[in-house]
Amino acid sequence: MSAQRTSFGKLERDRNKKARAAAKRERRQGRASETDAASDDTRSTAGPESGAGDSTEVLELLAAVHERYDEGAISLEELEERKAELLARLEID
Repeated sequence: MSAQRTSFGKLERDRNKKARAAAKRERRQGRASETDAASDDTRSTAGPESGAGDSTEVLELLAAVHERYDEGAISLEELEERKAELLARLEID
């Protein structure tokens, strides 16, 4: 028996599937770059030099970092790095 040829419809569906996957990947990368830019702004405005020792502010920033991780916008390594930075700024009474 010979192998059955794939139909034009199947080839077209595969092409469309690949195009949708590429568009989705581009959207995710765009969102990730926007999130990185926003987090860089957060770092610059709430750095240790700005006297951001207020524990509620640090905890809010920590919650925001965890939300970005849950959304998949940042990696586990980035989460751990930012978490360490924020916990170092947290004042313990």
